[in-house]
Amino acid sequence: MSDATAQKIDPATLGATFPRTHHVLWLEFGDRKDFDDPRREWRRLFSELLGTFALVLAAAGGGLLHAEGQISLPAAVVAPGLMVMAIILFMGAISGAHLNPAVSLAFALRGDFPWKRVPGYIIIQLVGATLACLFLRLVFGNIEHLGATLPGAGYKNWQALLMEIVLTALLVSVILGTASAAQNVGAIAALGVGGYIALAGLWAAPVSGVSMNPARSFGPALASGDWTSYWVYLVGPIAGALIAVGFAFVLRGRGGDVISRAAGSGVLDEGALVAKAKLSQDIDQGKVVPDGIADPDTQPGGQ
Repeated sequence: MSDATAQKIDPATLGATFPRTHHVLWLEFGDRKDFDDPRREWRRLFSELLGTFALVLAAAGGGLLHAEGQISLPAAVVAPGLMVMAIILFMGAISGAHLNPAVSLAFALRGDFPWKRVPGYIIIQLVGATLACLFLRLVFGNIEHLGATLPGAGYKNWQALLMEIVLTALLVSVILGTASAAQNVGAIAALGVGGYIALAGLWAAPVSGVSMNPARSFGPALASGDWTSYWVYLVGPIAGALIAVGFAFVLRGRGGDVISRAAGSGVLDEGALVAKAKLSQDIDQGKVVPDGIADPDTQPGGQ
């Protein structure tokens, strides 16, 4: 197949020739006419609202029930990891499934997400988190700080802060790594991100509560009226995200490639689906070597 022919291929039009490919694309990305429309920003924002609501419902709800002695700590910390995994799988392609102001900031700093959309994403994430905690307050009452993240017994704010910085730096590194063309793993990102959240909670929850997300801590603080140590869970995740962006630059160079933009922004941008599929096809055919994999000039045989 010539380069000219390859550049004209639209995967969404291959239904007759490649029915399975067409079906998989339809399942993952939905109706092209709908999702390619840049005026559908409301759909991205609704995706972030719903996703953050679900995440905080599981995270804060689990924390509240654990504090009441009704579920174990492992159950409380694994629940949000599984929830994030589900959210990425079922609507990550719509908005990028940030669910976290620190993640939106990191994607923007990497050049994978437009800065003009950052304020809207952060505001809607905070709204989603608040709605989840208002729901918990309606069901359970204003008890146990509504599952707020707080330094554990015997630990000081500075200890919790350092833990949040390190945990968030690693979380955002996982997110940026699985969204990179150098590691084009697609939906497996859900397993990596969800698994990391569960793993971090299993060992570090007694120290800081393992927020890694300013929105997750904002919802319980606002709904309960208790802002104790909230600054830890604002400064820590933001600082961790900045460190992760630095790690990503060292590991993979600058961001902004087609696949990482699609992962960070969702594929509602006009033409993003075609560009993402085209780059994946070129990588498969050896026409493009992603940064961080190999230099074509150094491959055996001069290929």
